[in-house]
Amino acid sequence: MKFKSLQRALDKAGSSLFAKGKPLSFLYQLYDAADTFFFSTNQKTTGSVHVRDCNDLKRAMFTVVLALIPCALFGIFNVGYQANLLHNQCGAVPGGWHGTFLLWLNGQCPGLRLFDYTSVLGCFLYGLVYYLPVYIVTMIVGIFWEVVFATVYKHEVNEGFFVTGFLFPLICPATIPLWQVALAISFGVVIGKEIFGGTGRNFLNPALVARAFLFFAYAGQITGDKVWTAVDGVSKATPLSYASEGAQAIVGAGYQWYDAFLGLIPGAVGETSTVCCLIGAAVLLTAGIASWRIMGSMFVGGMGLAWIFSLCGSNNPAMNLGPWWHFVLGGFAFGMVFMATDPISAAQTRLGQYIYGLLVGALVIVVRVFNPAYPEGCMLVILFGNCVAPLIDHFVVEANVRRRMKRLQAR
Repeated sequence: MKFKSLQRALDKAGSSLFAKGKPLSFLYQLYDAADTFFFSTNQKTTGSVHVRDCNDLKRAMFTVVLALIPCALFGIFNVGYQANLLHNQCGAVPGGWHGTFLLWLNGQCPGLRLFDYTSVLGCFLYGLVYYLPVYIVTMIVGIFWEVVFATVYKHEVNEGFFVTGFLFPLICPATIPLWQVALAISFGVVIGKEIFGGTGRNFLNPALVARAFLFFAYAGQITGDKVWTAVDGVSKATPLSYASEGAQAIVGAGYQWYDAFLGLIPGAVGETSTVCCLIGAAVLLTAGIASWRIMGSMFVGGMGLAWIFSLCGSNNPAMNLGPWWHFVLGGFAFGMVFMATDPISAAQTRLGQYIYGLLVGALVIVVRVFNPAYPEGCMLVILFGNCVAPLIDHFVVEANVRRRMKRLQAR
């Protein structure tokens, strides 16, 4: 009954305040976004050519967010875990307002054990202090731009941003300044999506566009060893930074393969745990949201090329790094599951999805092996794949047309 009362109240407000010709009609898109967030639309298709399916855009986006939750929860814990390791090793303390708040919270609630890496709750709360502000700023700024463009162009506020807003904080370091978050997500939403017409018309992944903006505009503050741990002035390199020196260098730095597989390594908030990425993949594939062709072909392309390189016997240590290491390092697994499979910016044809996945997977390994100055090439490679995906689909469609024309002519 409570839900029905809320629905009646929203319907009454829509007809009396936000409908065309009413006092707040210029805010109809904002009202519509709130209404469809709580309740499904009552509009129904009547033509015989429409496919009737309960899995609308809202439910598809919710499923993606659900698949991202394991990566987010583990990533938040890992931020605190990595910081607490440094606390115990060298007595490093958190800096900035984060550190002030954590020290105050520790004084108020010493039983939380915020500075003890063996405390799961303490590590999680530590990481939450860093992650939550980034997420809040991302959502506020991003939704602001979504509403502005929806109001100007008179289209609905799509649920697609909830995925972008969830993805972007997960591909950033926990120490990223909040003003950079606001700038980056503004660039990603406005330049990466809205100027092309909004959700469904963008050919680039907005979250990756925002991350690429940070990489090129503020490279000194978004790369290097100091950005990956939430402590003040202490450097800790990611395992991927040792990849150019080979597997022995990674192990010598204190990182085992199973650490990288579980995600107990420094890195972007949500990208470190391959296990959580695989859980997300299972959710997306079971729900039919993501393309198994893209996931599978990217895995085959990346791991196949890494295996071929390892057989070459080269003097380049990065070429001798086995595919099992490439899979768990950096953002390969996260990009394979959540970024490359974006149904809007990826290839659409079946054959095109195979080609697209193979191309992206292989190029990620090429960048890692032959460009040691920038070993994490997954982000830019997927953006490159977004750019060529329409071209791949074009040639696939043209080939299908020529093949069918030949069959017709043979008759």
